[in-house]
Amino acid sequence: MNSRRGSWWGLLWALLGALYFFVPMYGTLDFSLRMIKGQITLEAYRVVLADPAFLQAVVFSVEMAVITILVSILLFVPTAYWIHLRLPRLRPVVELITLLPFIVPTIVLVFGLIRTFGRPPFSLTNTGATTNILLVAGYIILSMPYMYRAVDVGLRSIDIHSLTEASLSLGSSWLDVIARVIVPNLRVAILAGSLITFATVMGELVLADFLVRPALGPYMVEVGKDTVYQPAALGIMSFAITWAAMGLIAIFARGDTARRLTVR
Repeated sequence: MNSRRGSWWGLLWALLGALYFFVPMYGTLDFSLRMIKGQITLEAYRVVLADPAFLQAVVFSVEMAVITILVSILLFVPTAYWIHLRLPRLRPVVELITLLPFIVPTIVLVFGLIRTFGRPPFSLTNTGATTNILLVAGYIILSMPYMYRAVDVGLRSIDIHSLTEASLSLGSSWLDVIARVIVPNLRVAILAGSLITFATVMGELVLADFLVRPALGPYMVEVGKDTVYQPAALGIMSFAITWAAMGLIAIFARGDTARRLTVR
C-alpha cells in the first residue's frame, strides 16, 4: 500500500515538473508562430534565418565552441587521467576548483579578464583575434565543470591502472597511452562533455557581450530590443539545439553500452 502511494506521489511530482517546464515552452512556441495576425506561420523563423547577422553570429559561435571543445579535451583529459593515476589525493582539490564557475559570477570573471588582459603587458583586447583567444579562455572556464566531470566519470568506469601498465609494458609511450588507449575508452564521456560545452557556448551572453564579440547570445539580446516575435523564435531554436545535443549524448551512450555488452 505504501509503495503504491509512493509511486502515485512520484508520478504527481513528475507531472508537475513536466508542466512547469513545458507549459512556458509551449507558450513561447505558440507566440513565435503568430507574427502574422490571425495565422499560424513560420514567418518569425524565416525572418531570423534570412538575417545575415544571424548567420554570422551562428558561424562565429560554432567556431568558438569547436575551439573551446578541442582545447578543453587537450587540457582536461590528460589532467584528469594523471590525477586518477598518480595524484588521487588532489582529486578533492581539483573538484573544488572545477566548481568555481558555479560560485564566481560570469560578470566577475569577464571584468577580471578585461582588467588583467586589457592593458599592458598583455593587451589582448586590442585586436579581434586576441580578443577571441580571451573569449575562448573564458568559455573553457565556464564549461570546466561539465567537461572535467564528464571525463572524470568516464575514467572511474575503466581500469586505467591496468590499461596503463599493459600499454607501457608493450613499449607504448605516455602519449600513445593517452591517445590510443585512454581516449578511445572515454569517447562517450568526451562526447557528453563536448556537447554540453557546445550548448553552453552557443547560449552564453555575458562574456561575448562585454568582450564585444559577434556571438549568438548578444545577437539575441540585440534582436529583442527592436522586435517581438523573432526573440521567441530564437529562444525555441536555442532550446532545440540544446535538446539535440542531449539526444546525441543519449544515442551515442546507448550505442556504446550495447557494443560493450556484445563484446562481453
